[in-house]
Formats: sequence, C-alpha cells, structure tokens
Amino acid sequence: MFELLADRYVYLFVVALLSLGMFAMLTERHLVKKLVGLVLFQTAVFLFFIEGSVRVDGDVPIIDPTIGPDADAYVNPLPHLLILTALVVGVAVIGVALALIVVIRRAFGTLDDAALSLSEAEDDTDGDGGA
Repeated sequence: MFELLADRYVYLFVVALLSLGMFAMLTERHLVKKLVGLVLFQTAVFLFFIEGSVRVDGDVPIIDPTIGPDADAYVNPLPHLLILTALVVGVAVIGVALALIVVIRRAFGTLDDAALSLSEAEDDTDGDGGA
C-alpha cells in the first residue's frame, strides 16, 4: 500500500489542490479569495494532465532510427501543448476577472458577495423585476 502511494504522490497533491480550490470558491465571500481558489483549481487540473502524460523512459517525439517508429517509445507532446494553450487562456481569464473585480469595487465599494447580493436585491425593490 505504501509503495502505491509513493508512486502516485503527485495525484494526492492534485486532489489536495483541487479540494482546496473548490473549498475556497464555494465558501469564501471575498471575490479575490474566490479567484485565488479558481487559480488553485486550475493549477491542479494542469498538474493532473501533465502528470498523466509522463512516460518513464520515453524519448522526445522525433523518430530515431535506433528506437524505430514504435509510438510507445516516445512521449506524446499533445497534452503538453494543450496545457500550454490552457495556461494562456487561464492568464487571460485571470486578467479579465481582476479587471471585473476592480470595476465591482469601484461601483459598489465592496468585494463581499453577500453584500453585493444584498445591494442587487435592494435595487430590484422598485418592482420592475430587474428589467
């Protein structure tokens, strides 16, 4: 049992990061802390995909005459490329989220989501149903 855990310690780390990120997104009331939880969750997913693509004794994906054309002898570069693209998209999402947080702070004076929900409910008391 210990050998299995020692071989797969990265997956325990991934589960811990996933849990911490999800916990922060669901329980925190401050929007910046929710964003940090999202970043933790996103990082855990990236680590999961990269760890899943690791091949022991794998070679670079350039066909070598000494190794031959056997695909099992090479490391698949596709997961790494997908995660690289996801990192770029993730940075863009974080940038947009931070910009929205700044706008929300300037407009409402708070980043507490409970207070924001309250101010939205107060704005809807005029009877037009939010339209």
